[in-house]
Amino acid sequence: MSEPVTALGGATFEGAVTITERPAQGMITIRADLSSAKIVKALTDVAGVAMPAMRGAVTSADTGLLWMSPDEAMLLCPYAESTETVAALNTALTGEHALIVDVSDARAVFRLEGSACREVLAKVTPADLREQSLPVGELRRTRMAQVAAALRFLDNTTVELICFRSVASYMFKLLSTAAAPSAQVDYRF
Repeated sequence: MSEPVTALGGATFEGAVTITERPAQGMITIRADLSSAKIVKALTDVAGVAMPAMRGAVTSADTGLLWMSPDEAMLLCPYAESTETVAALNTALTGEHALIVDVSDARAVFRLEGSACREVLAKVTPADLREQSLPVGELRRTRMAQVAAALRFLDNTTVELICFRSVASYMFKLLSTAAAPSAQVDYRF
């Protein structure tokens, strides 16, 4: 198996926050009835973490489950294990109505680090980024200027953002512009 290549080769920007393209991450989309006990058991058994609540994320190291919508979850796993994980889910969900797709190569992940994360993101998304509206651990799907993205705060100064790989360059430039030292507005939530 060849080594995975990220969209931007691990690009980094230093400004009001540090923006880094993350290494390849295994990501599997599951469309199914997330209220089904059998489906929840299969997902949690394979992921090794609890099922997240609505708009939640439950992760441990490079594995986890993200609630994406009432009928969609994303399972995170090591990139090299994504094919095996899809097979394990297909076996566990035999007879259930479910769509399981490995989207690892179709996504890019960025990490923003620094105390100005909410301020930088507020420049490019209509989402309410106040801590009481988007607390640590909650996942939010939104628009970042012209593209769809999902973001979650890992702590008060660290955000992970997932977008389509095809717009990774646009997203990186957008975030870098918003984080440029000359673009600071010094507004605090």
